[in-house]
Amino acid sequence: MFPPDFRDESPRDVSALLRDRGIRPSKALGQNFLADGNVLDRIVDEARIVPGTGVVEVGPGLGALTTRLLRAGARVTAIEKDSALQPLLEERFAGEPRFSLVRGDALETDLAALFEAGATHLVSNLPYSVGTRVVLDAATCRRPPERMVLLLQKEVGLRFAAREGAPDRGSVSVALQRRYDVSLARDVSPSCFVPRPDVTSSVVVLLRHRRHELPPAEAARFDALVKAAFLHRRKQLASSLRSAGPLSRDPDFVRAALAAAGLPPAARPEDLSLEAWLRFAAAWTGAGEPFLC
Repeated sequence: MFPPDFRDESPRDVSALLRDRGIRPSKALGQNFLADGNVLDRIVDEARIVPGTGVVEVGPGLGALTTRLLRAGARVTAIEKDSALQPLLEERFAGEPRFSLVRGDALETDLAALFEAGATHLVSNLPYSVGTRVVLDAATCRRPPERMVLLLQKEVGLRFAAREGAPDRGSVSVALQRRYDVSLARDVSPSCFVPRPDVTSSVVVLLRHRRHELPPAEAARFDALVKAAFLHRRKQLASSLRSAGPLSRDPDFVRAALAAAGLPPAARPEDLSLEAWLRFAAAWTGAGEPFLC
């Protein structure tokens, strides 16, 4: 029986439950259980849940965030890989018709099918080991979520939100910002978790926009070009795209595309704004060269 007086916001209760059930948080799975009521409430507030909202939650752990999402009226599909936690979650939410559990790895789950079935939100305290991959998989699927509210390492959140010129701007920054407005809502201290991680975390909010919509094939080609350019992020684009696998082009071609996009010949990948990337990609294809994925 799940303890009726269990408090998710109490590190002591969380530690006791883990100990009593013989569950040891896995570093390999990036497990750090959030035990702070204020942070849990902030995540749900940022999610803007209304009754009936379909939510996908990756790594529900002991169900602290799940409980609050259900309380707000959400329909929650939780994906849990840890076989030690799966029966605990089923026990805790037994009889709750708005809760369903997917036993498996989020990286091997068809996220697109869940969003096509009606889920519009991804709300999670994401395991550190898979955070970036899960967000990209969700953002680039056929019907991406309208809102994502995620607890991640702060450095990952800063990378998602990094603007042009920032040293941590990368292909992930560009790919996400073409689809979402990205912001960091608040920092979260290591003391809010059991066990304590070695890094500060942040609540990251991604709100879907449609300012730069591309057809699926063109979107894939755009992402491929950006990713290839950032393989050698400190080099000028004319150099980095000279050794970018199937997208390799000679420097003169790249400089011509940069000039057509109104960009300087010495531009580096992190120098380009999202709008500049879109102009550069259009100039690249306008020169008669197809994207190769």
